[in-house]
Amino acid sequence: MSLYMMVALGGALGAMARFALGKWLTASLSGVGLWSAFPWATFSINVIGSLAMGFAFVLLTEKITSWEAYRPLIMVGFLGGFTTFSTFSLEILSLINQQAWLSALSYLSLSCFCGVAGAALGIFLGRLL
Repeated sequence: MSLYMMVALGGALGAMARFALGKWLTASLSGVGLWSAFPWATFSINVIGSLAMGFAFVLLTEKITSWEAYRPLIMVGFLGGFTTFSTFSLEILSLINQQAWLSALSYLSLSCFCGVAGAALGIFLGRLL
């Protein structure tokens, strides 16, 4: 399979996974107390995607190097399609436009910190194997 087809297939699957998980999280977490304006679904998907990216990186480059050829499918395609940075940016602007300053600042700070922490945890877990 060509690299472009691997990226396209992975991207389509990642986008569908993001859509399904986003719908489920939105339904499950709607109206969560004081933080009901917080975009929990996008936040969760970005953290999960960061963790998975770190884990996949270790798996494909250190643990199962024979799978390196699947990196475009998994990391670029699936995880690239799964994570939602553009949606994240738009949601921050939307919160700012609503003057939900605390939610906007919390979302920005927590997403950056937890995303990096998720990637670090994924690398750590990948190296435990």
